[in-house]
Amino acid sequence: MSILKIALLGHPILYKKASLIKKLPDPKINDLIRDMAETMIEYNGIGLAAPQVHVSKQIIIFRNLENKDVDEKNIQITPLINPVVKNITDEKEIQWEGCLSVPGMSGLVERYTEIEFEGYDVNGNTIKSQAKGLQARVIQHEYDHLKGILYLKHLKDVKAFGFSEEIEKYWKNNDEKK
Repeated sequence: MSILKIALLGHPILYKKASLIKKLPDPKINDLIRDMAETMIEYNGIGLAAPQVHVSKQIIIFRNLENKDVDEKNIQITPLINPVVKNITDEKEIQWEGCLSVPGMSGLVERYTEIEFEGYDVNGNTIKSQAKGLQARVIQHEYDHLKGILYLKHLKDVKAFGFSEEIEKYWKNNDEKK
């Protein structure tokens, strides 16, 4: 397994629509997903999309945030290949987001609170499930990467974007959030 290089804001791969995976199972895809998982954990991420590691393929991975009893040595990660994501409620929530491709920065982003997602596992079996809250936010964020969209496009206000340290100091711990 390997730690992969993260594509940073400004790299063209982050603005390109990713290609569908046409053949599963595929040992190369399995290896890529393992490397993506190792990379995500190394950088303390909770989700990662293949374009973020310079691979323009429709693959996302995300931590299972529902299972709070799991220790850091047994992190559960879901890979999702060729995903489709849709909202199952019109309710939205505004929360702070960061991104491994935009390191050290945070912004206020509005996302649907509940979604349904579908895709394939590494063996080509269909995965279909629902997510809410932070899990739904992470999946929507990673899914956007496959469409060439960064969270910056969803900012609620350009003033609600900046260095994470400053956001912590002046926004998150302050009554004046907007």
